[in-house]
Amino acid sequence: MNINMTLIGQMIAFAIFVWFCTKYVWPPISNALHERQKKIADGLDAASRATRDLEVAQEEANETLRASKEQAAEILEQAHKRSSQMVEEAREQARQEGERMITAAKSEIDQEINRAREDLRAQVSRLAVVGAERILESSIDEQKHRDLVDKLANEL
Repeated sequence: MNINMTLIGQMIAFAIFVWFCTKYVWPPISNALHERQKKIADGLDAASRATRDLEVAQEEANETLRASKEQAAEILEQAHKRSSQMVEEAREQARQEGERMITAAKSEIDQEINRAREDLRAQVSRLAVVGAERILESSIDEQKHRDLVDKLANEL
């Protein structure tokens, strides 16, 4: 055996192997590597987009939360104002009702006083008539006496 022939045969076999690998084996491996590289890049892009979307969503959520807190504070303030207004209205109504009751009580007292005066006048006139009858031992016209007592009461 000749060493040169063996080396040449090995070189030819290696050249065929390299040609075969570059023609049939290397392109699918290269394509698989490129696809894998593209998927990784797409995944990283998607992750960065998701991170940005998450930040935007968190900012929107914080803005919505802040707006909700402001609205709740405004509603509470309006409720406090309304309750104060209702209390003030109730106080005013109670004061007016008290004044009305006082006025009604005063007018009722005045009426009672007038009735008592009239009753007292009537009793005094009856007593005067009875006393005068006893003194004079004669009958006095009660209607004339009543008119006379009323006239005297009006003069006083």
